[in-house]
Amino acid sequence: MHTGKSYRLSEFLVWTRKSIYELLVMGSLPVILYQVADLKWLVIPWTVVALLGTATAFIVGFKNTQTYSRTLEAQQVWISVLNSSRAWGLMSRDYLKNYEKSTELIYRHFAWLTVMRYKMRRERPWESTGKKPNAEYQKFYTIPEKETPLETELSKYLSAEDLSYILATKNKATQLMSLQSKTLRELLDRNEIVINYFLEMEKAVREFLEQQGKSERIKNFPYPRQYSIINTLFVRFFCFLLPFGMLREFDQLNERVSGLMAGHMIWLVIPFSVIISWMYTSLEQVGDSTENPFEGGANDVPISQISRMIEIDLREMLGEADLPPLLKPKNNIIL
Repeated sequence: MHTGKSYRLSEFLVWTRKSIYELLVMGSLPVILYQVADLKWLVIPWTVVALLGTATAFIVGFKNTQTYSRTLEAQQVWISVLNSSRAWGLMSRDYLKNYEKSTELIYRHFAWLTVMRYKMRRERPWESTGKKPNAEYQKFYTIPEKETPLETELSKYLSAEDLSYILATKNKATQLMSLQSKTLRELLDRNEIVINYFLEMEKAVREFLEQQGKSERIKNFPYPRQYSIINTLFVRFFCFLLPFGMLREFDQLNERVSGLMAGHMIWLVIPFSVIISWMYTSLEQVGDSTENPFEGGANDVPISQISRMIEIDLREMLGEADLPPLLKPKNNIIL
């Protein structure tokens, strides 16, 4: 998540420079063929290009709206995790008279948060972090889950027995919730928790599983590939045809221009086609970087920071003083 006022234009130009280079080639070739090689038949009616541009704008806008909705939903899910975790901390502390068990339930919840954020950061084939512009930009910020192994992080919160068991399971987050429920049942059997409190805490466990499922759905089910490929094809096709549609329009300007540019107006097709096409390719690139809100991109939902906020709040509830600090943004980006 970007925590500054906005990205700088220089940052955005560096991020999109690959597209700019391609557009320069695509804009220059038709002009050279038209003006130097005298292939005047290459002209395409502007109406055709305009219609294609309109359709492309609708498709790009639709995709960006849907990808933003995915990010917004992911943010809402993890804000729910934050709120439910605070309630879990209060219940674990106040519903039990056993401080050790309260600490166990809360620390195991930290382990669940840790497993969740590591799970959300795993790469998927459809994600865009592997693309060169995004991969290059990762040097400007820090992804906590790539700096420390999962086992090391979990060892802070789990006993050796629980750690060994959880590392051997396939769905670690689900099994951690299973251990929470098992512990609550044992407390009930020993009359260390009343039935009403037991039911309320079991309900909280179910809520965490629901939030886990929502988060996994966003992670494991991408924006439909059929819409994604159509968007990419339309943008590329429009950018390719745009300079051909501008050739006659700029060539006709020579009849009304005098001075230095007289007879050379056709060369302005290159910068203007690049500018217009860059708007479309940049919108497409922004949509791609917003599509997967857990992939480790600069615009991700800050699940690592949310997890740290939860840990600080719940450890304070336990009366601990040695608290971890909040994560600090690097170049205005925090995950």
